[in-house]
Amino acid sequence: MTPQVLIFDLDDTLVHCNKYFKDAIDQFTIELLAWFPCASPEELKKKQLEIDIKSIEEHGLNSARFPESLVDTYSYFSKKYDRPVQESEIQRIRTIGQSVFQVEVQPLPHMYEVLNELKEDGHELYLFTGGDEDNQHRKVHQLELYTYFEDRIFIYNHKNTNALEEVVDTIKCDRNVTWMIGNSLRTDITPGLKLGLNTIHIPAELEWKYNNKIETNVLPNHKIQTLNSLREVPPFIRENIYDTCH
Repeated sequence: MTPQVLIFDLDDTLVHCNKYFKDAIDQFTIELLAWFPCASPEELKKKQLEIDIKSIEEHGLNSARFPESLVDTYSYFSKKYDRPVQESEIQRIRTIGQSVFQVEVQPLPHMYEVLNELKEDGHELYLFTGGDEDNQHRKVHQLELYTYFEDRIFIYNHKNTNALEEVVDTIKCDRNVTWMIGNSLRTDITPGLKLGLNTIHIPAELEWKYNNKIETNVLPNHKIQTLNSLREVPPFIRENIYDTCH
């Protein structure tokens, strides 16, 4: 069996992530509805998402971005409804936003079982994740993922094709036997397709709208294999072993 190079995304591929953001946004919405009763929950969430996604262009996936998107949303509605900004409310909002990066993360079902199987099958495992070093290493440490990835962990604030290309060039892998595995069409699958990698898309049960976009100019002869769960990865890889002649 030809060993494959398997590059895994972290958030919502191996570990839960979006559900913690959803909980924070729900709590934030409750707070703002008390201060801005004329607003609707949908309006508040739509504006927060708009502000958050726009800030990614400048700050990437840095952890500081999310709490500040909540504060900026609060400021927007304060101006809209002519309500004074209060420092105590800003601090309350920041606390809600920062809670996402303090929660003890949980693995997705079968994560350890899947990684053990792939490791035993002789595949090379890599981690390619977006965010800041401290927060992402916190998750890796909590779940003891160094056991599987050791020093083969790559963290980028701006997770995109250029970042993945740096990873591919660094590890000097054969693209014919390399797979990008993740939940995000935008930051996992599109970069993988552009670089000529094999790709496995595992849609998240709860997906962030930012992740749902796939660029239309990727090469048409590269295919996306969609699996329903992480558990399906080992048998699929065994049935689709590629070699350097693929």
